[in-house]
Amino acid sequence: MINLNKPETAFALNAVRQASLLVKHIQSKMVTSALTKDDRSPVTVADFAAQALVGYLLEQTFPSVSLVGEENSKVLQTPAEQETLLTITRFLSETIPQTTPEKVCVWIDRGAGEVENSYWTLDPIDGTKGFLRGMQYAIALAFVVDGEVQVGVLGCPNLTDGYKVNLDGEGSLLVAARGEGSWVTPLTKTTEQFKRLRVSERVDHSQARLLRSFESGHTNAGQIDYFNQALGGEAEPVRMDSQAKYGVLAAGQGEIYLRLLSPGREDYREKVWDQAAGSLIVEAAGGKVTDLDGKPLDFSIGRRLINNRGVCVTNGNLHTAALQALREIDA
Repeated sequence: MINLNKPETAFALNAVRQASLLVKHIQSKMVTSALTKDDRSPVTVADFAAQALVGYLLEQTFPSVSLVGEENSKVLQTPAEQETLLTITRFLSETIPQTTPEKVCVWIDRGAGEVENSYWTLDPIDGTKGFLRGMQYAIALAFVVDGEVQVGVLGCPNLTDGYKVNLDGEGSLLVAARGEGSWVTPLTKTTEQFKRLRVSERVDHSQARLLRSFESGHTNAGQIDYFNQALGGEAEPVRMDSQAKYGVLAAGQGEIYLRLLSPGREDYREKVWDQAAGSLIVEAAGGKVTDLDGKPLDFSIGRRLINNRGVCVTNGNLHTAALQALREIDA
């Protein structure tokens, strides 16, 4: 069983639960049928609000530990974004009564920290387009020590039991601590009822379910088709936005997830907050996570995984076959 008395684990669960519920609340208030296609204001407000909330909580609990976050407040301090900043302040003041616009910016900029021997890393909303569509997104927080993720938590408001799509359900908190397994608990209930997550035991290449994004901007969709052919895959893919895919794979409902290099962006390197929490959740559930060359992900260098090309995530049993298929298509 996971040790809920460990300070880092307890903090991460609490912070991600609060941030997830805040983001879900903002979504319910701002993502409406009247929202125009190009209006990204709801996700902007929710993204900054979630990072501000975690920055505030971190200041109260681990004030000396660095936070490597996705956002900074620079744009919010421009005249054009004053109304956005005030909206963020209003939402946060429902939870933190002493909130002011100035404090919001300070809490957000808590995420400007550098990668140190130990640090937290946060993606306040992974899957922004999924958020705007009212589908899947995740709040991802991880604690890293000496380049290894020690604690990872994903908040998935629109998944039940870590893998079932349920837009009106209780949501999921997925948590892993190194050496203590991977677990899921309801997001909307403060409970100590945790279910253990385990990857699938499939070994048949043809039955490997690929977890694929709706969006193609962060991978090479065409090359994934070639990969599946090289693998001999026949199973229908599982399509889903965000790091929620890590949770689905950890729960045994998919076998392979790839982040390939997009055409024309062969030098792209993943950001630490996009992979840290999810990678540990899969590994602790019995899966395997490497880059496309089979090397472990190195979270010790900086805000990007500069020593790694892309990401290959599997249930473990299929990892060697996946890497071989990647070599065959020259990915």
